[in-house]
Amino acid sequence: MANPYLSQIQSQKQLQILAPQLRQSLELLQVPILELRALIEQEIQQNPTLDELPSENNTQLEMEPGKGGEKDEPDGELDFSKEFEVLAKLDDEWRDYFKQTYSTGPQRENEEEKYQFMIDSLSISESLQEHLLSQLAFTGLSEEDRRIGELIIGSIDEDGFLALELDDLALSTGYQSARLEDVLLLIQTFDPIGVGARSLSECLLLQIRHLGMEESLEAEVAAHHLNLLGSNKYPDLARLLHVEVSEVSRIAEFIGTLEPKPGRRFSSESATYVSPEIAIKMIDGAYQPIMNNDALPRLRISNHYRKLMDDKSTTKEVKKYIHDKVQAGAFLIKSIDQRQQTIRRIAEEIIAVQTPFFDEGVSKLKPLTMSEVADKIGVHETTVSRAIANKYMQTPQGVYDMKYFFTPGFKSADGESMSNKAIKDAIAQLVANEPPTKPLSDQAMVNQLKEKGIKVARRTIAKYREELQILPSHLRKQF
Repeated sequence: MANPYLSQIQSQKQLQILAPQLRQSLELLQVPILELRALIEQEIQQNPTLDELPSENNTQLEMEPGKGGEKDEPDGELDFSKEFEVLAKLDDEWRDYFKQTYSTGPQRENEEEKYQFMIDSLSISESLQEHLLSQLAFTGLSEEDRRIGELIIGSIDEDGFLALELDDLALSTGYQSARLEDVLLLIQTFDPIGVGARSLSECLLLQIRHLGMEESLEAEVAAHHLNLLGSNKYPDLARLLHVEVSEVSRIAEFIGTLEPKPGRRFSSESATYVSPEIAIKMIDGAYQPIMNNDALPRLRISNHYRKLMDDKSTTKEVKKYIHDKVQAGAFLIKSIDQRQQTIRRIAEEIIAVQTPFFDEGVSKLKPLTMSEVADKIGVHETTVSRAIANKYMQTPQGVYDMKYFFTPGFKSADGESMSNKAIKDAIAQLVANEPPTKPLSDQAMVNQLKEKGIKVARRTIAKYREELQILPSHLRKQF
């Protein structure tokens, strides 16, 4: 058997490695506008040659990174004079790379006042536990019972249900189960009604009792027959209750008005805020894309560093450092401008295809693929994918994720294209308008859509219905 040994082998491979500047450009293209602002501010902190300008009339640097200024003079000094001559001439003529005016004066002050008013109006939401503890403080309980109450409240989850069994809580605390039960019954009278329940049935019963209906059929259904109600087995439930099916429908409608998660309004999940990258507005009879450039800092290369380059006491190493930073700053400015232009061009193609949607809504949404847009604007499909990732568009129909407008579709009988979202909307409309006692089967929907000139397979209807979380016809039937 041969002895194992270590050896070095030389081999040649081709590897695709992204240059740091290209990687930065791709990152700027992909991130949404709020993250982009944070990245730009971080770059400003790291690159001393970048200035942020609040004033208007500033343009991007007209200089390509990696060109000029790198040859040595006879005396060994780097020649930056040509580049900084350009900077000096442009210094008073700079415009921000967005080429749009920046609000100043009374209008700007008014906007800042509105923004500050909004910030001052925000309040810190109260948690469910804090809300319950504040009520516990006014119950007049003994010190020990108040501690029990705090333990129970601490065991209530964000939906408002008691997450632990009282017996388990009794074992862990040493308190009697009966005493825990008494305190729990008190907490179950707190706002929101239904809090502290140990099951959905108990939660609904607490709300029904609060309405003074503890002896009603609604209470009996909530206590013993929720499974039948949830399965839409109205005839079976009617036989058990000795009532008409119409009465069961009325009971189901009432129970549907109750809150199954009493802690919902105290949810700790904060709302997700988005800032649209672009707004679609009607200008001179046509839709136009308006970039949200006000959300981003205005950048320029600092003229201060030209003076440093002219200073004969500045060492070669410092000049080289400044040169590299100027080049990096110029590339950043150009990358941001390129990002904005790419998003704008994509938006223009969306407008060209989806104008009927902007006029009339989802039913007029047209099929559109990323490859089609990529071909139109002359970029790769992955560039379009990166450019629309996590980006939002303000339209006459509301704020939409830019990906919303890219969807496959179908051909109607008259040759008109329809997106799958429009098909889903048509299915939702059919279900909303169907007779409650005779809900439409998937095949019936196929037939009705066919009458409207839309040919869709039954399995496609079933797939879209499930995606819309619409139950099958036999479970939608009301007796």
